[in-house]
Amino acid sequence: MIYYILKHLDQFDVPGAGLYQYISFRSAMAVITSLAFALLIGKRIIIYLQKKQIGEEVRNLGLEGQMQKKGTPTMGGIIILLSILIPVLLFTKLDNIYIIIMIVTTVWLGLVGFADDYIKVFLKNKQGLSGKLKILGQIILGLFVGVTLYLSPDVVVRERVVKHVASEGTEIIEGNDSTGEKSIILSANQKNTNTTIPFFKDNEFDYSYLVPFKGVWKERITWVVFILAVILIVTAVSNGANLTDGLDGLATGVSMVIGTTLGIFAYLSGNLIYSEYLNIMYIPNTGELVIFMSAFIGACIGFLWYNSYPAQVFMGDTGSLAIGGIIAVFAILIRKELLIPILCGIFFVESLSVMIQVSYFKYTKRKYGEGRRVFLMSPLHHHYQKKGYPEPKIVTRFWIVAIILAVITVVTLKVR
Repeated sequence: MIYYILKHLDQFDVPGAGLYQYISFRSAMAVITSLAFALLIGKRIIIYLQKKQIGEEVRNLGLEGQMQKKGTPTMGGIIILLSILIPVLLFTKLDNIYIIIMIVTTVWLGLVGFADDYIKVFLKNKQGLSGKLKILGQIILGLFVGVTLYLSPDVVVRERVVKHVASEGTEIIEGNDSTGEKSIILSANQKNTNTTIPFFKDNEFDYSYLVPFKGVWKERITWVVFILAVILIVTAVSNGANLTDGLDGLATGVSMVIGTTLGIFAYLSGNLIYSEYLNIMYIPNTGELVIFMSAFIGACIGFLWYNSYPAQVFMGDTGSLAIGGIIAVFAILIRKELLIPILCGIFFVESLSVMIQVSYFKYTKRKYGEGRRVFLMSPLHHHYQKKGYPEPKIVTRFWIVAIILAVITVVTLKVR
């Protein structure tokens, strides 16, 4: 909104109106606005939730400090969602396809998570929204994102093409003249299913490699494979964030680190000069995503003010499902989804610990008549609680691991 106002004022040479052109300025405004908004409305929302007795129901699992959390307001994810959406609506180009996808992602998964929290809190059903319906909501979002990327003419990339050029500057057929100088140029805008793959010299992976067919059907089937991959990634990361949200400030802090890294990637991928220097795909118009991620980071910092130990509010599924989905879709849009196992390593390990625990318990129960466990408790952060580690120490160490993984992810841009 403010973007369009400043753009209009710039036509009349109003001093300072030209700032709307700079992503850096709008990103700074987005992070400041989202942080300020989260801090200002956070307390009021917490007080409102307390008045409505919208508190967390806690099962006694024998964890230290667990019962003290009983009654702490939940559904605080509303603070995060509003703190993201308001700056995005104010400072981004709302006709940008990537921004539209991110707004839909935020609202849709926010509603799915809100439905789960509403059933738990207001309808007093501890089970909340059924797992199948949650998965269905994530699948619908993944389908929407994948199909939109396929159909939208605005979703394109520009790749590097190696040519051999004669000394006089006339182009010659690639590889046919050993005396020709190698020149790297950018292709025209094109639609493809390429993505970044770490640790390889040719750092791009095309989903078409997974399709054995040839001819006219190859491209269509490739997009089907891509859409299925999008659905899988959105579902996995969204649920991973949901499982990680079990200690005060854990999911918020980890998401903030991941979001910062993705914001850097978006800036580099959307900048012609930097993308060329780093030899990564140049994706036109993704620079606007930096503004979205700035709002996301500001919202996480503002929420952490109230969510840090001891938490005054929990985000609930309203927040955790949404932030996981935002991270997944954002990574897909900037073609960095194959970096998720590294960057989102905390989410990955938390999910893996649950799958291992459940699978091993069922297997041993069938084989021995008594279920056995690999971890003292899952997800993994509860395992360390059971071992007697204080909650703040677990959270801080998980943050440190998240930062290390983020650094490794950034380094993959040059290590190949």
